[in-house]
Amino acid sequence: MKLALTGATGFVGSTLMDLCLAEGHVVQALTRRDQKERADVTWVRGDLSNRDALRELAANCDAIVHVAGTVNAADEEGFVLGNVTGTQLLLAAAAEVGVDRFIHVSSLSVRQPDLSLYGRTKHEGELAVQDCACNWTIIRPPAIYGPRDTEMFELFRAARFGIVPLPPEGRASIIHVADLAALLLALATDGGAYAKRIFEADDGHAGGWRHVELAHAIGAAMGRRVLPLSMPAWMVKCAAGADRLLRGDKAKLTPDRAGYMIHPDWVVDPAMCPPPDLWQPAICAQSGLAETAQWYRAQGWL
Repeated sequence: MKLALTGATGFVGSTLMDLCLAEGHVVQALTRRDQKERADVTWVRGDLSNRDALRELAANCDAIVHVAGTVNAADEEGFVLGNVTGTQLLLAAAAEVGVDRFIHVSSLSVRQPDLSLYGRTKHEGELAVQDCACNWTIIRPPAIYGPRDTEMFELFRAARFGIVPLPPEGRASIIHVADLAALLLALATDGGAYAKRIFEADDGHAGGWRHVELAHAIGAAMGRRVLPLSMPAWMVKCAAGADRLLRGDKAKLTPDRAGYMIHPDWVVDPAMCPPPDLWQPAICAQSGLAETAQWYRAQGWL
């Protein structure tokens, strides 16, 4: 098949592109910068605000997988442009060129849109998808980890020193990026029967992971015994302000992110998991975390 892909140069998108090509598909991918030529890939120069580029991206494709989004922005306008307006323009481009299948990557944060600008704008992006006439499917992944990830990497780096700072006690689901990519590709190529559905997918660990439990699992992947340090909500917020002050736009723990990190329950709803005849997770956390730690070491990140 010929698939249109946004976010192809990012963590999830690049993993999905590799899988698409390995499975024999052809990809048209949106990019802001020049990219190296790659067999069976057509790079479309532009971004989610460029209507002409979005039409070119979608043209003659069998399905669109919309991975791109804004996780960190300086203000509300940045979140709106990345998560709402960009989604609306891509949906309009799909309608103009006649692409009927649309896979949208959302976030569990939409379940509590009042906690952060990120969650609210991802929720508004979902509403735009649900209002369109195409055959859409929405995926709400939990925390995503794996090679190339720069977000959960901070926990691996902390584990190297034996202390893992955590938000207040709670639970969260996780998913390996390769498992998420496999689900997205299955929906784009074989998942037409699951149109107009919203799915929440994870690694299959029933009830999610207690934060402390996950910290110990990351420590084991690093070959270290760690001390999980659960911080009160006020301390997480102060740490977010400090990170923003010190690292500016490169901050990982932003005030907006702190808003949803301190929520105690980011576990997927079992009733919303994809049907097993479509997809099942293949990577358990123990092996996936160990593989990720090994990749970080091999790349000199640790």
